[in-house]
Amino acid sequence: MLYQRRHPGAPWLTPEATRLLDSMLRPSDIGAEFGSGRSTSWLARRCTHLTSVEHDETWHATVAATLAVEGITHVDYQYHPRDEPDAPGDRSAYAQVAQFLGDESIDFALVDGLYRDYVTLFLLPKIKPGGMLIIADVHRYLPSQSMSPFSLRPPAAPPTAGWEQAAAALAGWRRIWTSSGVWDTAIFVKASGAGGRPFR
Repeated sequence: MLYQRRHPGAPWLTPEATRLLDSMLRPSDIGAEFGSGRSTSWLARRCTHLTSVEHDETWHATVAATLAVEGITHVDYQYHPRDEPDAPGDRSAYAQVAQFLGDESIDFALVDGLYRDYVTLFLLPKIKPGGMLIIADVHRYLPSQSMSPFSLRPPAAPPTAGWEQAAAALAGWRRIWTSSGVWDTAIFVKASGAGGRPFR
């Protein structure tokens, strides 16, 4: 919380992940994020184009107003509400935004919103070789040795079949796991020739 107060414009990721991304992102990068907020402006200032998806209408209006005040015009900012509780997340308009991105068309993607398992699966083939997949609160979804609250500790399995598929697909990616002790952020770097076949 002290870090967040001292860095009011920083995204809600771990401080280490924020520092790493600040050095790894390039002005020519094209990115996507699922779950908007302070990260939207922060990422947009470090790339040439950003597709951002939000499910909360009030929050979408707030972030859109911030982008307008800051003069940021290169964000395709989309609002897609949460589906009914029993609706399959993989068919949601929110998650389907990832499907409409071109294969190997983006340099980075941040997963920090709804349907994270399906969004992650859909994004894998969309990321260029050498590109990054950033997963916020990753300790809740993938087993690790993290001591952050609600962490999945081995031999616990990922909470959904979607996360099991994502974990298997990400096994060949370079992984940078960071923790604040409260929440974790992982940066996965796609290797050349890493598949990440589209989820069907």
